Amino acid sequence: MKKRGHDSFLALAGILLLGAGLFLLKTIDNLQSTLQALPYILIGLGCGLFGHGMGNVISRKALKNNPNVQKRMEIEKNDERNLAISYRAKAKAYDMMVLVFGALMISFALMNVDVLVILLLVFAYLFVIGGGVYYRVKFDKEM
Repeated sequence: MKKRGHDSFLALAGILLLGAGLFLLKTIDNLQSTLQALPYILIGLGCGLFGHGMGNVISRKALKNNPNVQKRMEIEKNDERNLAISYRAKAKAYDMMVLVFGALMISFALMNVDVLVILLLVFAYLFVIGGGVYYRVKFDKEM
């Protein structure tokens, strides 16, 4: 019951953010340069939250009347082989992301893009790398 309310809240919040973004897009003409992206950010977040919330609500309703399928999906979700595959895919995606972020920062620097954009990318890159180092040390201590 609690999870269903959470998913419905996410869908409602998504609709509200989407509506706020569309309202700002249609009503405000001269936004300052820093606020020009705000309506589009609200629209993107609204669509994402709505899709996530409604997807969970719909899948829960579809599985509610079929407990066998629900139990089989739960077993597949928690299966060690599937978890190992998922973790390995995440590790490969992390490795690719580090290379792509590095190449993107270098290409932006060579194109003389605004320093603020490059610094934001550098801080995001360092945040991700720092998180990887933190969890590496944490898991090394546990194992």
